[in-house]
Amino acid sequence: MGDPPRRRYRSRAPPGRPDLAAVSDRAAHAIIACDFLVVETVLLKRLYVLVFIEHGTRKLHLAGVSAHPAGAWTAQQARNLAIDLGDRIARLRFLIHDRDPLFTSAFREVFEAEGLRLVTTLPRTPRMNAICERVIGTLRRELLDRILILDERHLARVLQEYLIHYNEHRPHQSRQQRPPDIATQPSRDMTDLNDLRSIRRKPVVTGVINEYHHAA
Repeated sequence: MGDPPRRRYRSRAPPGRPDLAAVSDRAAHAIIACDFLVVETVLLKRLYVLVFIEHGTRKLHLAGVSAHPAGAWTAQQARNLAIDLGDRIARLRFLIHDRDPLFTSAFREVFEAEGLRLVTTLPRTPRMNAICERVIGTLRRELLDRILILDERHLARVLQEYLIHYNEHRPHQSRQQRPPDIATQPSRDMTDLNDLRSIRRKPVVTGVINEYHHAA
């Protein structure tokens, strides 16, 4: 007789021990991270985009675009984000960022005043801010590598259009294929899924990306 089959995983935590998956999920919802995305225009002008992402929901925030960011500008974008988050900022506990000098004491004070603890990554360790680094890579692959940027205004408009797609439509594996702004995926009749006539294509972000929706 062969060896008895092994259990691949334990679906529930043993009595008296915490469910690590649940703990990890709660921890993720307490974290927000930020970093700068660098974009070059067709005229070789360098632009800087400050992005934030909430770990728990993967909700993306584009704080601002500037050709000449400074400490005061970065701090103001932090204030704007705190206002936009509203009551949701009370659920956050940690902000992750790198050692860029643009993250000044004024920038830090905005989040410390809201009760967040700031975590600064070690030098040359992008994996400490892996989720934010990953979304910056997504922005490049899905959008910026496929379009020519003319100027600061053009970049801001394109990114805002992509932001709507990312938060309201783009599925995320870590969220069971749900977009950040959707708590649960709507249920569909399996007969509808097999009927291609019920699918409608919608070009977005100047036609660079296609969204697919069920017809009403």
